[in-house]
Amino acid sequence: MGIEDERIRDAVKHTEILRAPKQSLYTFGTTNIYYYLVTKPAYSELIKNITETVVREGRVTAERPRIVTPYYLSRLEGFSSEASKYFEALMKEHGSNIRGLFYTYKNEPKELTIVSENLLSVVDKLNAEIDKRGDPLAAIIKGEDELWDVSLMKFISEVTNSSLQENLRQMGSRGLLNIDAAGIPLDARVRIDELFEKVMKGESEPGELQEELERWGLFEEYEDRFFSIFRKGR
Repeated sequence: MGIEDERIRDAVKHTEILRAPKQSLYTFGTTNIYYYLVTKPAYSELIKNITETVVREGRVTAERPRIVTPYYLSRLEGFSSEASKYFEALMKEHGSNIRGLFYTYKNEPKELTIVSENLLSVVDKLNAEIDKRGDPLAAIIKGEDELWDVSLMKFISEVTNSSLQENLRQMGSRGLLNIDAAGIPLDARVRIDELFEKVMKGESEPGELQEELERWGLFEEYEDRFFSIFRKGR
């Protein structure tokens, strides 16, 4: 992997997915993954025989994946510059394999707790808690304290890769991968129609619709329909 920052490489190397979600990312809806990211405190190297564990809880929201062209970049919210840099390196490494679908992720950190127990004991209790509430989308990740969201990004990458083929299969079964005479997949047309509807209802900004049209090179085709929104005064 072509990551120049040695700190990021080390964080990725020492990241372990201790409990993965039991199902793939949803193909036709929003997926909410609740994660527990456990780390040894950054100060543990300075203090001998420390038994504390840092537990970060949060939620990663993955919007419905969409068909994309190779130049169509994914969007991230709530991640540090280091995590974003790691994601860019992943994109370069995997090429078109990771860009076939557009995944939008939003990270929403919740609680941060320092527990006076060793990491293995904490993980056992977290597993028991997840089993008790029966959450198929909960995850436990062991990461690095200072670059914890790089560890989270590695987790997201693995979940995405494991979901990709099933997402594509389900889209294909509904004909959403079919390409029209203009070279545009049906899924993209569906997305554009949805955005037009949202803009008309005031649920989305025209700029988002225009951006989507321009990404696919379709603004000229939809130009009259786009400007009719303003003539109607929304």
